[in-house]
Formats: sequence, C-alpha cells, structure tokens
Amino acid sequence: MENMNTYMEFAVEKTVALLAIDSPTGCTEEAAAWTQREFEALGFPTSRTAKGGVLIALGGRDPKNGILLEAHTDTLGGMVAEIKANGRLRIVNLGGLHCHSIEGENCRVHTKFCGVYEGTFQICNPSVHVNDNFDGAARSYSAMEVVLDENVSTADEVKKLGIRTGDFVCFDPRTRVTESGYIKSRFLDDKLSVGILLGYAKYLHDNGIVPERSVYVHVTTYEEVGHGGSASVPEGVTEAISVDMGCVGDGLQCTEHQVSICAKDSGGPYDFNVVKGLIEAAEREHADYAVDVYPHYGSDVEATLRAGYDLRHGLIGSGVYASHGYERSHRDGVLNTLKVLKGYIG
Repeated sequence: MENMNTYMEFAVEKTVALLAIDSPTGCTEEAAAWTQREFEALGFPTSRTAKGGVLIALGGRDPKNGILLEAHTDTLGGMVAEIKANGRLRIVNLGGLHCHSIEGENCRVHTKFCGVYEGTFQICNPSVHVNDNFDGAARSYSAMEVVLDENVSTADEVKKLGIRTGDFVCFDPRTRVTESGYIKSRFLDDKLSVGILLGYAKYLHDNGIVPERSVYVHVTTYEEVGHGGSASVPEGVTEAISVDMGCVGDGLQCTEHQVSICAKDSGGPYDFNVVKGLIEAAEREHADYAVDVYPHYGSDVEATLRAGYDLRHGLIGSGVYASHGYERSHRDGVLNTLKVLKGYIG
C-alpha cells in the first residue's frame, strides 16, 4: 500500500504556506494564484472562474459520471467601515468573524492603491490602568477599533496614507505545527482542506493513478459568505463533496485526530448513499472517522445544490477544534481524510 504519510506531510506543508497568504473573502487573488500554481506544478490543468475560483481537472475515465471536490481559500476577515476622527478604524466583519475572538490581535489593512499597513484590533480605551470598566466594556464592532501602527491621530492623516472605506482588514493566522502533530492557526477553515486536496493530487500524480470517474477540484473564493460553490460545475459531474473542516465540540463525536463525515448540517441531510459510501471507504482504508450532525454549518456543496445543480452531495473534513476562532487540528485528521478520499474515489 502507498505510504499515505508522505502525502499527509505534503498536505501540512502546503497548508502552512497557504495560511501565510492573506485571503479574506472578496480579496483572494494572491491565494487563488498560489493554488493554481501548486496544482499545475503537479501536472494538472487548471483554469480560473469569473468569480476568481480555481478549477482543476485530476483526470478520470468516465466524464459522464464525474465527481467534484470543493474546498475554499477565502477566510474570515474585516473591512474598513469608517475612518474615525481620532485616526482609528471602525470595521465590520466579513463572514462569521466574532469580534471578541480577535481582541488584541495583530492585523493588516490592505489598501487598494497604497500598500499594506499594520495595526491591532482593540476595544476602545483598552488600558486596564485607565479604563474603570474594562471587564464590563462591550465587545462589539461598534465599540472596538483598529489602532494603526502609524503616527496618526486624525481622520485626515489616515486618509493621506491611502486608507479608504472598503479596504480589507486581515488578521494574523499565528500558524504553528507542534512536535506532537497539532496544527494550530486561524483559518484552517478551509486552507487545511486545500492542502489536503493538494496532497491527494500528489498521490494521484506520484502513483500514475487515473481514477475510474473523472475527478475535478473547485477551490472557491466566496464560501464564507454563502455563494462560493454556486457556479462553475464541470459538465458531466453527478456528485459533489465539500472537503471542509469537520466540527469538534460538545455533543459531537469527532476529534482533531479523525476525519468527520457529516450526516446533516443546517442545510439538511446529506445524500444517503454518499454518506454510506464514505463510511464504507473509511472502514476499508482503516481510517479513524466519526459521523456527526453539525448544528450550525453550511457548505459549498449546499450552495451548489441551491444554484439548481442536480447532483448527489457529501461533506468530509479533518476535525477542527474552536472553529472560527484560533483553530486546531492534527496530522492524524489530515491523514484520515486523505485515506477516505483515496478509498471513496478509488
């Protein structure tokens, strides 16, 4: 049997590289270009969608029964909503980024014409030695602000830097891979899955494997706002599987060491036969897996279905703890996800 650990390590390496590229939803060009180059370096043809996503053809013998694997490279982030009179920035969230989880976090403001500026996201009046109500102060986007690492104290001084309303605010991922195999970072959702799909593509390439079914990958760029997978399904595709983060939390079985197979999320149940087939593949490949129902979740493949495509659908992913916060997974979860992809697609 092929040593899938090799492809797990490759997947982790590529994940770390991608995490270093800022790509809040709506500002994903650099990450998409990187993704395209990485798949092409493995010998697979790619193309770009009008929305900025990347389509990859991994080959296959049956173009009339194709399978589409969907992951996304867009992440949570912020956008400048107001340049305040004191030279600070009021921002709004992009996707489900909760402001209390990024208090004190370093960030970068990507301007449209004048480069990138650094700052920190803080509550207003953040000094404990000054603010009598530090503990009771509201944590909301209207009560918090970006403090720029520039000598500015008025709105006009900020505007002279080239910062405008509508500029993107990106937060430090703080990526770390521990000796014990844990992968800690913001935005593992869903850059870890892009890394996993690169690992799967390398497995096909290195072993000269041509799958029985035509296999495509769509790395989308608007998943975090709900319409990433709503277009660009290749002709002949009859099934689509989101490769996204698996949920870890109270009431669920999955851990960071497992691959999660989702039976149902906020959008309803996943296809019976697809879920059954994924379980069978996990057991054939001796992958450590869990089947779970996610209480608050939506995926690219649901956007595909809502757009009117007639196909079967499923969802798998490496278990991720503290989703939409400072997230954590493990090399084992990556390996088990690769095993399921290998076993399911054949």
